[in-house]
This record gives sequence, C-alpha cells and structure tokens, in this order.
Amino acid sequence: MNAPTVLYVPRDAAALSVGAEAVAGALAGEAARRGIPVRIVRTGSRGALWLEPMIEVATPGGRIAYGPVAPADVPGLFDAGLLQGGPHALRLGRAEDIPYLRDQERLTFARVGTIDPLDPADYAAHGGLAGLRRALDMAPAEIVEAIVASGLRGRGGAAFPAGIKWKTVLDAPGTQKYVVCNADEGDSGTFSDRMLVEGDPFCLIEGMAIAGLAVGATQGYVYLRSEYPHAWRTLNAAVARAYAEGILGADVLGSGRRFELEVRRGAGAYICGEETALLESLEGRRGQVRAKPPLPALSGLFGRPTVVNNLITLATVPFILAEGPQAYADFGMGRSRGTLPLQLAGNIRRGGLVEKAFGITLRELLYDIGGGSASGRPIRAVQVGGPLGAYLPESKFDLPLDYEAFAAGGGMLGHGGIVVFDDTVDMAEQARYAMEFCAVESCGKCTPCRIGSTRGVEVIDRLVAGEAPERQEELLRDLCDTMLHGSLCALGGMTPFPVLSALDFFPEDFARHAPRTVAA
Repeated sequence: MNAPTVLYVPRDAAALSVGAEAVAGALAGEAARRGIPVRIVRTGSRGALWLEPMIEVATPGGRIAYGPVAPADVPGLFDAGLLQGGPHALRLGRAEDIPYLRDQERLTFARVGTIDPLDPADYAAHGGLAGLRRALDMAPAEIVEAIVASGLRGRGGAAFPAGIKWKTVLDAPGTQKYVVCNADEGDSGTFSDRMLVEGDPFCLIEGMAIAGLAVGATQGYVYLRSEYPHAWRTLNAAVARAYAEGILGADVLGSGRRFELEVRRGAGAYICGEETALLESLEGRRGQVRAKPPLPALSGLFGRPTVVNNLITLATVPFILAEGPQAYADFGMGRSRGTLPLQLAGNIRRGGLVEKAFGITLRELLYDIGGGSASGRPIRAVQVGGPLGAYLPESKFDLPLDYEAFAAGGGMLGHGGIVVFDDTVDMAEQARYAMEFCAVESCGKCTPCRIGSTRGVEVIDRLVAGEAPERQEELLRDLCDTMLHGSLCALGGMTPFPVLSALDFFPEDFARHAPRTVAA
C-alpha cells in the first residue's frame, strides 16, 4: 500500500478565522471519496495572512503551497493534481520561494508553519532541544554570558538587555527563584506571541527551561492573554506533552535538574502587560503597578528573585544556545542585535508576520514587503509600538527599525506591531482614542494616568470643537508633559507619544472639525 501523501493545513487562530477547519475537512472528505490515502498535519500559520488558508503538499521536490483555499476549491485542486503539486490558479509554488517569506530572516519563527506544534519528535527533528541539551552541559554563569554576548534585548517593548536581567537574578540571594513569561499580548496590531504559541510552543517551553537553568529557578509561569483561547489550549497540551517526554519536571532530559511550568490566564487587563502589575495578578491580587525599587529581578513573584521576560525574548533563547551567541549577534545593527518579528496590520495589502533583522526601514517594510495600502490610497500615517506608539508621517518612513535610531526619530518599536492608515484617517480622532484608551485601561494607582487621561479626552474634544484652540493646545501639551514625567508606569508615561505626534505632524486635523465663521 502506498504511503499517504502529507498535506499541511494551519490551525492557528488567524487561519481558523477564515475557514481553515472547513478546508481541512473538505480535503479529508475528497481524498476519502477518491480512495486516496492522505495524512493531514495541522500546523501554525507561516504568517502570510492574506493567503490564508494556505495549504501545502509534500512532494519529492519540496512542499508546494496553494492559497487562499476555500472548501469549494478542493475538488478542482484534486482534479489538477494537488497531491503531486500540479498547476492550478491557486498554486503558489514552494512556500519558501514566495517573496514575502523568502526575504525574511526567520530565527525565532523558523519552525512556525512547518511542524506539528504538538509533536515533540517533529520539534526535535527540526533542531528543537539542541539549545537545552547544550545548556545542561554549561554552568549557569556561562548560559547567562551567552545571552549577554548575543545582544538579546527584551522584545516586549522596553528593550532592556536580557542577559543583564538574568545576571541580576542569578547573583541575587535566595533558595527559590522564578521565571515568568509575559504573554499578555495586548498591543493593537500585535499577534507574534499568539502565532509562536500556536505554531511552536515547545520553543517557548525550551527557552523557559534554559532560563531556569541559567538563574537557578525551578518554577516557571506563563501569563497568557485571556483573549487567546486557541493559544491556551495549544500551550497547555504542549506542556503536558513536555512533562510526558521528560522535557519538564524533576529530571529535565535525564539531567537530574528540575524545572516545573504552569500556564496562567489573565483576565483581560491591558495594564497586566506591565511586569509588576502582571506579578500582582499572578499572586491573586488586582493588577496594579508596583513602585520600583525593588526590581522584580531582586524581589518579584512572592517577593523572590524573578526573571520576567516577554514571550518572544524567551522563545529566541533556544536559537542562541544551539547556534551560539555570535550567530545571533551577526544579525541587526548598532545595539539592536538579531531579529524582530514585525506584525503588519491595519490598512495594508499584504498583512502578516515578518521576521527581519534590525535595520530594515519602514518604507521597505510597508511597500516592498507589505505592498502598500489595502485601499490603494497613499499611506498617510503608521503607528509602531502599539496604542502608546507615536503616529509617524511619510517623512519618517526611511527610519531604520533599530531601537536607538527609532527613538531618535520620535518613534518606539515596542513589540513590533505596525498599524497602517491611509490618507482618509482623521488623526485628531486617533489622538483622542489614545487618551481614551489610557483612561479605560489605567489601573488607577497614580493621578497623572488616572485623572490626566480623562482630562486629556475633554481637552481634545474642546480643541477640535474650536473652543479657544490655542489655549486648549497649550493645556494639552502641558498635561502630556505631566503624564510623561509623573506617571508611575509606561501606560500613562507613553500615552503622550501618540497624542503629541498627532499634534506635531498632523495639526490640520485638529482644526478640521472647528466651526467656521462666515463673513457677513
């Protein structure tokens, strides 16, 4: 009997939202009707979201992709020789040759979309666990030094050097230490955490185990965003498999070393993306920001030394340990080493995830990779770094995506979310949205954030209504200065970025709504 042909169909949330489950069912049903043996492997998405559901078929010449596929397309695909990679209007060729995917530098996301995310053997066959095995043969200080040498910085937004944080926890006294993964991905236009968990969860598990070995922690927690039900199920299933395979538990890979891992789900508060509010929530209290010092690295979860890193930071660690720190540091520019998974969203023709080395410009990303706006109209503004990121005009599109260069140009990379707006956008409305978002999501602990954001909405409303506009703008800028310098955390402290950038780069939009005086 002939071996079944292998078909790959994504099962991450993005693909499911556009009918991937129905496509998988149609493929299985059509093969059964024709008496053709097939094996359907459910994967994560490769990130070319405008092509989803994108299916692939294993052929002697490699995996051939087709997309976007609807259930009604399936009979015609079989007639065209789908299982041999035959010609069809939906045929895309080899997935790695699609320009969108070919031109990326996939280090952290190398396996996403190519493996069964819940098969440890498939993970290991594609390089998984090599980093953990190497770490088990190293002293904790050697592991930390590898992270320092790689130049890896926190991918959650603050961009703090991961190795320095790890060294602080390693050197901190204490018999119990923790590793906490911040997977509370709440920024607008971001989805890399979700895609990684749904497409390669063992990568995160491996990274957290390595972090535990590095700092002397035996317990880890993943704090996952509540709005990610598919990621929740996938990650818990992967953790259970990791325990069964000896990747987690009292005897990690037969080494006699312990690392336990538990997944916790947040309740949907944006403020819990801030590390100390996250720790408060993990401890069973309301998510409110803690005053620092002490730093979580010295007194974090339950008052113990704690590594708190973003999911992408921890998922990048296995590559660094497996390939060596220099292999990672060879990518990037300046102090921004390695790659960043960038997420293209909003009014963009080819939206999705793009992993690129630091140094690519916004213009290259928006036009060469993203294909310009979905509407076909000129791109007027781009917000990078989530709802607290600045709105950047076309004159800033040649900024290289590098932490220092971007900051010098008035921007913030944050978690790599990029939301695109064409020339129909009203930037006064966007500024108001930023202030209102802060008012809704504030934990309420500090006055500049709690009260300042509410007053900010009122001032913007008066400004666009034309009520003494010069006075209102002066008041708004003064309020932003107070929030910037007086807020306890980045929520209130960075809300001025989108507001002031809208004022500075798009002043005409604030006068657009003002009533005009008609001469007698």
